[in-house]
Amino acid sequence: MTVPDPPGEASADRTADRALRAAARHSSGRLAAASVCSVAAAGAALAEPAILGHTLDLLLRQDAAGARWTAWCATVIAAEVLLDAATARLTGGVDARSTAWLRRLGLGRLLRTAPHRIAHHSPGELSARLTAQATTAGAVPAAVVTAAVALLPPLGGLVALFLVDVWTALAFLAGLPVLALLLKAFARDSGASVSRYQEVQLDLAGRLVEALGGARTIAAAGTAEREQARVLARLPELGVEGRRTWRIYGATVARTGALMPLLLHVVLGVGGIRLAEGALGVGGLLAAVRYAGLAAGVGAVTGRLAAVVRGRAAARRTATLFELPELPQGESRLPAGGSGTLELRGVRVVRAGTVLLHDVDLRIPGGTTAVVVGRSGSGKTTLAAVAGRLTACDAGRVLLDGVPLDELSGEELRREVGHAFERPALFGGSVAAAIAFGGGPDPDPAPDPGAVRTAARAAGADAFVRRLPEGYDTALADAPLSGGELQRLGLARAFCRAGRLLVLDDAMSSLDTLTARQVERALVHDVRPGTRLVVAHRVSSAARADLVVWLDAGRVRATGTHTELWPDADYRAVFGEGAAPERESEPAAEPPDREAVR
Repeated sequence: MTVPDPPGEASADRTADRALRAAARHSSGRLAAASVCSVAAAGAALAEPAILGHTLDLLLRQDAAGARWTAWCATVIAAEVLLDAATARLTGGVDARSTAWLRRLGLGRLLRTAPHRIAHHSPGELSARLTAQATTAGAVPAAVVTAAVALLPPLGGLVALFLVDVWTALAFLAGLPVLALLLKAFARDSGASVSRYQEVQLDLAGRLVEALGGARTIAAAGTAEREQARVLARLPELGVEGRRTWRIYGATVARTGALMPLLLHVVLGVGGIRLAEGALGVGGLLAAVRYAGLAAGVGAVTGRLAAVVRGRAAARRTATLFELPELPQGESRLPAGGSGTLELRGVRVVRAGTVLLHDVDLRIPGGTTAVVVGRSGSGKTTLAAVAGRLTACDAGRVLLDGVPLDELSGEELRREVGHAFERPALFGGSVAAAIAFGGGPDPDPAPDPGAVRTAARAAGADAFVRRLPEGYDTALADAPLSGGELQRLGLARAFCRAGRLLVLDDAMSSLDTLTARQVERALVHDVRPGTRLVVAHRVSSAARADLVVWLDAGRVRATGTHTELWPDADYRAVFGEGAAPERESEPAAEPPDREAVR
């Protein structure tokens, strides 16, 4: 569902215009060259009628200079054609570069902001903003230039018409106020219609991507027809707005198309009278008619004006991404040899007016495995995101080895703080590349195959990866993965680049009990030593942790070992009815084949 763009249309307009000006500066060289070629083409178009008229008079008088002026005519016409072609080529390049620049700007903001800031935008809507909307917006810089230059031939033609014959110019001038009113009405009406059309288009794209993402659920529920109706529910509205836009454009073109020939016939009639009176020669009449044709070309500005209107409306939609605030970063580094001590001091997180974390104070000593438990909605994922600097807190500070996370450089932060998620997204051309993915903005040397396999073994993924058609070199698209296998690859990716803090946000929920215990054991023995913050629901995970952090409605209700907390009935209720206690000191059974884990 499309959400209105905050913080208002005026702000969106300003942001969009700033982005368009920046896009124009990005292609300033090509834009200047296109402007020069366009102006030169307009100059050739303005010179052509005068040269043609003078040449015709010379030829009618059989003047010897007629041949030379005929060559001039051919030169001017050829120059106009070549300059128009160069303008079109340069304009296309400017459109492509401006579109690419807007997409990079929007995508960069999208990827550098806190994830919660884009949660209310659907993937389809965001995709539409970065593709179709950015393409339309990218055409604005060149369209503004060509629209401005397109006014030169009409204005120059009108001035030249006055120079050729005042009465023919006045006859033409009589119809211009009507044309001005038509163009003003077009700009006003088409802007509102195009904006509504693009809003509906974004909503349709969002619904479509949602339906595609949930295709299996829809098929299982047998609701394909209902979902089709939901996705296409606003299609009639889209059709209405599209037809309204084209009706406005068509009506304007039709009216200007009817007005311009009428003005040309008036000019031709007045010019004929002046010719009969001897006040105007044949060449002068030809020049007057051609200049009137150029002056009538002001109606063609409608099309370029329409491109500017559509582009600004699209830029206003894309500006939602430009306004996304980046997650602040500093330049500091962590002290060498730190153990990974994590501290939360008075951390408060508010989202959409709801307090998710209430002044949390927590200290997790370095090298500790801390499990975060709590009922659904207690703030576990928010705590994990704040601890790993995936989002910022609204009050308080988060420190790693005494250094606030917001003061760390992005490179240092992502090298020393790793994450694994419940539903990991895999990137890379192969399974090995997906495991090795990451390392911060300045890429480190890619881990060697041995490091990749070690991480996969620690995550319990090595066995099934080896069974794939090409093992670790299997393309991700050719590797059908279950939910548990996907999670194990996500864990392997986190283990491959483990730093002094590793945040596992429900990252083992799809693993069977035996595999989960093997991964927990490997996490202690086979992954780089450091602090582990684990969001978990299993009682076994809490039982094996060094420290349990019990969250309740965004507050730390208690901390301690699982054995210490278990007597509390509310704590037992977190794991559901019938949960049995597991002693923290109880050793886990060794798997039959130790090498299968290692």
